Amino acid sequence: MAARRVSGLLFLLLRGCVVLAVELTTININPEVQEYQRVELSCIIKNSNTNDPRIEWKKTRNNETTYVYFENNIQGDLKGRAEVQSQSSLVIYNTSRTDSGTYRCEVAAVDDHKNLAEIIINLTVKVKPVTPQCRVPKSVPVGKSAILYCQEKEGYPNSVYRWYRNTDALPDDSKTSPKFANSSFTANANTGTLVFSSVNKGDMGMYYCVARNSAGTARCESQSLEVYDLNIAGIVGGILVVVVVLALITVGMCCAYRKGYFSTSSGGSGQSYKNSAKPDAMNYLRSNDEGDFRHKSSFVI
Repeated sequence: MAARRVSGLLFLLLRGCVVLAVELTTININPEVQEYQRVELSCIIKNSNTNDPRIEWKKTRNNETTYVYFENNIQGDLKGRAEVQSQSSLVIYNTSRTDSGTYRCEVAAVDDHKNLAEIIINLTVKVKPVTPQCRVPKSVPVGKSAILYCQEKEGYPNSVYRWYRNTDALPDDSKTSPKFANSSFTANANTGTLVFSSVNKGDMGMYYCVARNSAGTARCESQSLEVYDLNIAGIVGGILVVVVVLALITVGMCCAYRKGYFSTSSGGSGQSYKNSAKPDAMNYLRSNDEGDFRHKSSFVI
């Protein structure tokens, strides 16, 4: 008899705990939406011990948690473009790329903080790529390497890239396709680079790149790549001409120097002259009374 009473009491306690508990569910735990469109983060109360529960929404992005819905009001940058519907679901209008993040719906009785239930929802706002920036060298000599670049930074999730020559999509490795077996390029879909290890005449054409993610695509304008032959004979001949000209200039300067054209003698002639010396020990004096006379340096008055 006592055992039955104890078991009955335990049953009532367990039943009371179930009644007091809050139970939540959601339609989609990982919703995805295009930027500027509407999305609903469903948080459905299946069971609660109150008709007026306390409902809060929080958002975590870049390791920072902020309130989205608190004390029956929309908070932060969602204010004016979001609302809570169907008692606890969060609806966002005109979504922005900054709305991507982890959202937590918390529901509890107003005066009961112990019986708290929550649901985690991961929202992804997809952004279409913008026109990628492409760089194609205008001309490359045969046998030389070349790199083509393609990148855009606005799309979310991150874009992948595909290069085209004329109207043909290029594979990641030219050796994997018989059509491009004569080429020597590799393409990186994540970085957007197209690398030629050794270009040939068959690589000439109009090149463009397409950026793509789950939100859409975008492409850059076509750019021409020219491949020309390297004139080895002309280059060698030009070098020889320069060497000969330098040699002739050097010989001419040496000859001119030997003939004295570069000396710094007076009078502008190629020869240097010494000034004539006056007779030794002879000086000329002049007086008003006697006129000119001369004397030797040893003369003593």
